Amino acid sequence: MTPFDYLRDPDEIYRRSFAIVRAETDLARLPESLHEVVVRIVHACGMPDVAADLDWGGDPAGTGRRALADGRPVLTDSRMVADGVIRERLPAGNRVRCFLGEPGLAAEARRGATTRSAAAVDRWLPVLDGAVVAVGNAPTALFRLLERLGEGAPQPAVILAFPVGFVGAAESKRALADTADGPPFLTLHGRRGGSAIAAAAVNALADGG
Repeated sequence: MTPFDYLRDPDEIYRRSFAIVRAETDLARLPESLHEVVVRIVHACGMPDVAADLDWGGDPAGTGRRALADGRPVLTDSRMVADGVIRERLPAGNRVRCFLGEPGLAAEARRGATTRSAAAVDRWLPVLDGAVVAVGNAPTALFRLLERLGEGAPQPAVILAFPVGFVGAAESKRALADTADGPPFLTLHGRRGGSAIAAAAVNALADGG
């Protein structure tokens, strides 16, 4: 078999990839503080056009970077988000926590007639104050977080909201953007999102982006 002619050098692949992302992504409408975060998001999903659907409130990049530097935990709604966070880049040995596998959670979800992802949010409360929240899968987790914040739960430093899907994803992100006096946030409106995007946003903040 004739070998395929393709680029093999990892450093050159990295360099070219980010050069293409920057060339094809319109960052003009975004604050400069978000540019590197958005570049990482686009790199993670391969879609430069997502930049047009991004929305934010406050200073999510600056607030998120400071929270990580202060050692605050990263709270995630799925193992895929948690596994996508590059631990060695976290500036203060930050804990990355996903509560989905904890004992009793499935029973709590059944009692509450909700999803395990939503039930897990209730377990965030003792460590939610000042945390970096990254939602990359479940709209129900974002809805539940907004409910608890409305009830007076401690506020995280930032919400990186990228739930994905056809039921509730667009609505949950719109609810976040429409919430008055909430914490800083970054979200991608519409059905698109996913764990890779949420993890990329955390990694960008960890790298100082």
